[in-house]
Amino acid sequence: MTSSDEGTAPVYAADPPAGRLAVPLDALVAVYHRRSGTTHLLASPSPELLDALADGPADAATLRARLAARYDLEGDGSAMIDARMEELMLAGLAWRA
Repeated sequence: MTSSDEGTAPVYAADPPAGRLAVPLDALVAVYHRRSGTTHLLASPSPELLDALADGPADAATLRARLAARYDLEGDGSAMIDARMEELMLAGLAWRA
């Protein structure tokens, strides 16, 4: 059973910032994942979500609060955060804690 099956929000985690190298490229960010040796091109807010996970594992609401402390955000955004986190998990850059 996953945490979402139990009625709780999924909690996400990622490697610490030292585990990746990020290079801004205009509207995208190239992220080299040291553990896998793979480079990914990410659009906002995916790089920012990885940065927010540097403070430790978090669910979508906690990630939104971390982002809101750094950026001017509008709306709830939890569904968008969950969707971006699913993409980051498929890319191997994040996982469920």
